[in-house]
Amino acid sequence: MLDFADEVTRTLDRVRALEPQRTGRLIRLVGMTLHARGLMAPVGALCEVVGAFGDRLEAEVVGFNDETLYLMPYSEPHGVGPGATVKLMQHRSEARVGSALLGRVVDGRGQPLDGGPVPECDHTVPLLGELLNPMERGPIHEPLDVGVKAINGLLTIGRGQRLGLIAGSGVGKSVLLGMLTRYTHADVVVIGLVGERGREVSSFITETLGDEGRQRSVVVAAPANVSPVMRLKATHLTHAIAEHFRACGLNVLMLMDSLTRVAHAQREIGLAVGEPPTSKGYPPSVFSLLPNLIERGGVGRGGFGSITALYTVLAEGDDAQDPVVDIARASLDGQVMLSRNLADAAHYPAIDLNGSISRVMQHLLSPQDWRVANRMRRLWSLYQANAELIQVGAYQPGSNPELDEAIHLHQRLRAFLQQDMNQQVDMQQTRAELAALVGAS
Repeated sequence: MLDFADEVTRTLDRVRALEPQRTGRLIRLVGMTLHARGLMAPVGALCEVVGAFGDRLEAEVVGFNDETLYLMPYSEPHGVGPGATVKLMQHRSEARVGSALLGRVVDGRGQPLDGGPVPECDHTVPLLGELLNPMERGPIHEPLDVGVKAINGLLTIGRGQRLGLIAGSGVGKSVLLGMLTRYTHADVVVIGLVGERGREVSSFITETLGDEGRQRSVVVAAPANVSPVMRLKATHLTHAIAEHFRACGLNVLMLMDSLTRVAHAQREIGLAVGEPPTSKGYPPSVFSLLPNLIERGGVGRGGFGSITALYTVLAEGDDAQDPVVDIARASLDGQVMLSRNLADAAHYPAIDLNGSISRVMQHLLSPQDWRVANRMRRLWSLYQANAELIQVGAYQPGSNPELDEAIHLHQRLRAFLQQDMNQQVDMQQTRAELAALVGAS
């Protein structure tokens, strides 16, 4: 009997040794990174840190080294010190989603920012989403009316397309994003405001969305003053909400402002856990994160539902070769470049046709509309390439008949590309204006 009892005891000890340890101790604080030991938790797990005087904060596991876990808190780590208790609360990141989110403003954890009650959502999904087999995705074959002439006519986008709005600071990205929010035909609008100024969050909701637009929208906000892990969480939550509505068969418009701030948040986390910096200080994890995020958009399985994703991308210092801009161009289905020179000349929206493209446009238009759009782009680009010669009088009329036509039509072309922010122009009207302008030539 004693031998049997000893064997049972030894077996139980071995089982307990294999069980995950759910409680550990804080051993170090470096910057915004907490180091804990005695706790077994995977990357992405949610933990609670309890200080000696009862102060509590929540943190997420962002890395590990041997038996040491690296945690990033959701708020400032005030009140915690060496030996603080670290408890495992949730072993993986999940999101609560559902129709209760419509009309609401929430943070990166789905908690309300609008003063209302916690949304009672009835679906739980992985925060990082689920990969779609590329062979199961439906095609992009239906044009999307966004209410902006320059895009409808010359950069036509389709339902399920992923598009970037690329520009330096103060060139009009947010204004154009607001126009697309109000005028695009979509069942649901999901908006992620990540890393922007807190004032802009309130302004976007009250002035850009308005009461009518807000009823069919979900806003996830994580301004610049929150921790990088919360900003990243808000990014993933925005995509998870959009994926849920797509799975319901709806056509979703997802707006992310901005992809560059998301990259900054991942850079802070990556450097904090010891990743080596590469181009412009970005660690390798940034260049893995961005394509994975972008691939979460698009048409659903078998064409059931869609996410049309629009990402703003900040070209720091107007550098079109910025690493984030470069990887966005390579991963997206097109980009709309905004020009500071056009913005300085009060040309709004300041869309630079020379750097903009929609990679699915040819599949959305009739051959006639495709030719008309290409002719418009050709005439505009030809004028821009020779603008200095024309302005100083060095060009001799008659030397190039096509350039003569571009000069003759330039003011009308410029007027077509300009649009007041409170004006909506649908696809049909855009096609008619464009055909009248260059279609007969």
